[in-house]
Amino acid sequence: MTDLVHINCHNLDQKKHVELKMDQALLLIHNELLGTSLTVYWNSESCYHCLYQVLVNVSRSGKPGKPSIAAVAVSTQHGSILRLNDTLEEREVCRLEYKFGEFGNYSLLVKHPNNGGNEISCDLVVNKDPIDSNLPVSIAFLIGLVLIIVISFLRLLLSLQDFNNWISKAINSRETDRLINSSAVSWDKVRIPGVLQRLGVTYFVVAVLELLFAKPVPENCASERSCSSLRDLTSSWPQWLFILLLESVWLSLTFFLPVPGCPTQEQIQKMDLAESFWILIILAAGGMNALVVKVLYHTEVAYDPEGILGTINSIMMAFLGVQAGKILLYYKDQTKDILIRFTAWCCILGLTSVALTKVSENEGFIPVNKNLWSISYVTTLSSFAFFILLVLHPIVDVRRLWTGTPFFYPGMNSILVYIGHEVFKNYFPFQWKLEDNQSHKEHLTQNIVATALWVLIAYILYKKKVFLKI
Repeated sequence: MTDLVHINCHNLDQKKHVELKMDQALLLIHNELLGTSLTVYWNSESCYHCLYQVLVNVSRSGKPGKPSIAAVAVSTQHGSILRLNDTLEEREVCRLEYKFGEFGNYSLLVKHPNNGGNEISCDLVVNKDPIDSNLPVSIAFLIGLVLIIVISFLRLLLSLQDFNNWISKAINSRETDRLINSSAVSWDKVRIPGVLQRLGVTYFVVAVLELLFAKPVPENCASERSCSSLRDLTSSWPQWLFILLLESVWLSLTFFLPVPGCPTQEQIQKMDLAESFWILIILAAGGMNALVVKVLYHTEVAYDPEGILGTINSIMMAFLGVQAGKILLYYKDQTKDILIRFTAWCCILGLTSVALTKVSENEGFIPVNKNLWSISYVTTLSSFAFFILLVLHPIVDVRRLWTGTPFFYPGMNSILVYIGHEVFKNYFPFQWKLEDNQSHKEHLTQNIVATALWVLIAYILYKKKVFLKI
């Protein structure tokens, strides 16, 4: 059992200083074993089937009571697993698991117990308490309250004619064009495919499907015998057939695409199911992106989180959004029918995710992975999306208890906010020099202020009926 006690750190060797960054703590490893050098290996509790990495080497102690000390920074984002090995004999001396706190100072004492036996004890000692990393969240909540008051005050200002004239000059279209086009982009640094490119391909495919196969929505289906209770689905059977075929392509490419270095079918059958999935999907995704990524990014790592293979699943997710829209169109003013269908889709997609993941992070048939856009990620996210629609539809559309403010305004000008953020993100008042660049509090405050400013800008543009479309 690891002992946690406080010791006086004034006696620590001042040469063992390590500059800490955000989400890091200082670990001092005291080796009191005479004639035994140690190699410390590290792994993260959140890393699935990952190999241990060498953290630091600690030389042997020269004299009794004079330990050899090595200082190293350790991550505080997740729990850490430390394994100490005898460097020469490569045998494990001890192992411990611990969740370090941000900017904490710890000592790991490796020594023989006082009883004089051959056993080795590894005791973790707290030299300096870590800071509370959750404190900035409370500060963010208070800032949110202040922003609500500020926005209310600005609404009052907008009613004044002089302030309106100033805003009109500030958003002059020619000046906006000059600012947006002031930064040249080299073709050597263009990302293919980037986020917007993926969105373009996704929306293009879904839009073409609807243009080719969509049927007019009957004005009053309730009086027509031909309208079934599944008319929102049956009217879209060609689109669904295409989407299912696309998904079959994704599964086939993921599991059957021959990729150099991919294990044989016999080896896969002997593997853990989840482990074999990760090997297959990463190699398949990497194999398809290899030529593009290696040439464009000048790297040997053939991997892009917005890669070609994941676009198939993003198309499926977009079409599920179209399906939600069709429910609202086909069952207009029929709140009960709409909520029943939102509930059904939420449950179907949620149960699909349960089956694919086996309610585990890494042990399922197809684990959830955002970077690779696995099918379980799509079903999980879509399930939550239908749940949110289930909650918000009666509140916003039926009873009109909430208009969607303030999220409504950036949504009406999302491209402008996106471009504006990219152009002005390094300029005041969206960014300024921080006193402590490794402080969560300062970074969070800065980001909240910048976000609030863009919401305010989107609100003003909405009132002025200024919208940017591409």
